[in-house]
Amino acid sequence: MIKREEIFKYIKEKYDINPEYLWDDTPTFAVFRHKNNKKWFGIIMDVKGEVYFNVKTEPNYSDLLRNSYNYIIPAYHMNKEHWNTIIISKNVDKKLLQELINQSYELTKK
Repeated sequence: MIKREEIFKYIKEKYDINPEYLWDDTPTFAVFRHKNNKKWFGIIMDVKGEVYFNVKTEPNYSDLLRNSYNYIIPAYHMNKEHWNTIIISKNVDKKLLQELINQSYELTKK
């Protein structure tokens, strides 16, 4: 199981971005966004006893991911065509998670 801190460390080392805690009523929810345009490329949340991490993906890739991995579902509280939820409290492939973080970062940087 991947821990929240591993995601935080990866994003900090790769992009020099720290999590931002925006909501008082959900203090464990954190977003990751670009420094220049402030667009989000990830959000981590505790939902229903699970840890969710939302990332943006190409719509055609979203279907493939959802059909291939039981821990990838349509995004929780976001556009389900462009965003996916990775349930990181399940047995997630670390390399795939990093690939999806990188893809989300690239898709949201403009």
